[in-house]
Amino acid sequence: MKCILLSHDLSGKRIIITGANSGIGLEAAKLLAGRGAEIILAVRNVEKGRGAKQTILKDHESASMEVMLLDLSDLESVRDFSTQFSHRYDTLDILINNAGVMVPPHQYTKDGFELQFGSNHLGHFALTGLLLPLLKRTPTSRVVSLSSIAHRGASILFDNLDGSNGYKPMAFYRQSKLATLLFAKELDNRLKEHGLNVISLACHPGISATNLFKLGGKDAPNFLKKLSTLFFQTAERGALPTVYAATNESLTGGEYIGPDGSGNRKGYPAIETPAAGVYDRETMKKLWEVSEALTKVKYDFHEFSKL
Repeated sequence: MKCILLSHDLSGKRIIITGANSGIGLEAAKLLAGRGAEIILAVRNVEKGRGAKQTILKDHESASMEVMLLDLSDLESVRDFSTQFSHRYDTLDILINNAGVMVPPHQYTKDGFELQFGSNHLGHFALTGLLLPLLKRTPTSRVVSLSSIAHRGASILFDNLDGSNGYKPMAFYRQSKLATLLFAKELDNRLKEHGLNVISLACHPGISATNLFKLGGKDAPNFLKKLSTLFFQTAERGALPTVYAATNESLTGGEYIGPDGSGNRKGYPAIETPAAGVYDRETMKKLWEVSEALTKVKYDFHEFSKL
């Protein structure tokens, strides 16, 4: 089923985009700012975030944006960001869990988690839980989490989440993106079970030529970047599933949005079916429990009571 992007006005909508200083996050911020949304660029490098803001302002002079520090590999930073945001704002319409790292050497976060699982999944799990009170307070709010076609064939290595018993960069990247997909679906299930007016969706960009691709932790050579544009779609096209998931009013939660082309690698946004058997109830439940234990963030699904 092919989806057509909507062009409705987003004035009055407040959106957090993690990792919005480059790649998919930056392109999504451009598109959403262009529709009038207020964008919070939640970034690990504030200088780069300010540069991204200026880039967006060149095309959208009246755009409302703020740059805020957020390091998803540091749970203290996640808590600090959530506290500052909650003190500054009383609503949140859309949270886009976009930031990610891909196939680095074996490294740990500040809290001792394997870097990809810790940043791509656990950091966003904690962030979403800490911001849930604001999402509950905001009518028709939603959470959009970026997964990947790399979830296909992946599994959650519960007995080796930190990679101490063996580490393969791509296998752990796949794990982190499968975890993101399962989190998005399980979150939506729990929101619906509690009758909350918040929805959760997942999306993926296909294969996009962004600076997520690293070789040994360094940028890929320029010739590889140029070659990639022949086979992968641009970051701008790769951002379309994110924008669609964030704004399409016909979505009811739990959907997975990706490109509609061959292998879902390129194309326009469409509602997609994940790999067969992905939504295993026991795995989703265990992942949620493990994530709560590791992050020490407990989700409050009680209906928000107005004062």
